[in-house]
Amino acid sequence: MASITLCNVSIDFPIYGGTSRSLKNTVMRAATGGTLAQDASHRVVVRALDGVSLELCDGDRVGLLGHNGSGKSTMLRVMAGAYEPTVGSVTVCGRVASMLSIWLGMDTEATGYENIFIRGVVMGLKPVEIPFLIDQICEFADLGDYIHMPLRTYSSGMAMRLAFAISTSIKAADIILLDEWLSVGDANFAEKSRERLEKFIGEAKIMVLASHSHELIRERCNKIVHLEHGRIVAFEEL
Repeated sequence: MASITLCNVSIDFPIYGGTSRSLKNTVMRAATGGTLAQDASHRVVVRALDGVSLELCDGDRVGLLGHNGSGKSTMLRVMAGAYEPTVGSVTVCGRVASMLSIWLGMDTEATGYENIFIRGVVMGLKPVEIPFLIDQICEFADLGDYIHMPLRTYSSGMAMRLAFAISTSIKAADIILLDEWLSVGDANFAEKSRERLEKFIGEAKIMVLASHSHELIRERCNKIVHLEHGRIVAFEEL
């Protein structure tokens, strides 16, 4: 059984050298990003999440909706374990496949083959697991001999195909985190990647998708979390 529990989670990012009395900070409070506040050391901080509580379990397909700076990506990164809460607690049960940045860890000077190992380790795979995935990654990315060339020699489309093939190679992910829906490459590869992503998500117990598209969220999700200034302002079950 997979689950994600956020209990009264707040995330603060300090602004060093800032002062809470300045006109600039007053104006920033009205902006679309996180709320400005002071921490216990009287530093000015951006509160990217503010007292968020949420429980997800098997079968949940959750969409995060909100304007830029509302806290969608920050919430995904909390669930992925990339950010530690300033206040509150996060409990995640199950294997997580984070699709927040499919480029994370990839080295332009390394070959495509070497990047399979680099990216795989960043994704949490054990080095002994990766050789068993190489053939299917290479076949799906369809790069031919380029797999042995440095990543810097790839076109942007070729590099994206490799990154996508690696990122979706994990089997039996319980939880999938997506920052916008992925569409990769030309028409033929985009269709192949869509089918693979659908299968990848279909096998997961929980999916969390952050997007600006109301239509996409309502098509793909059974629950919607509406965020504003780092807070949950509405929750829908579809």
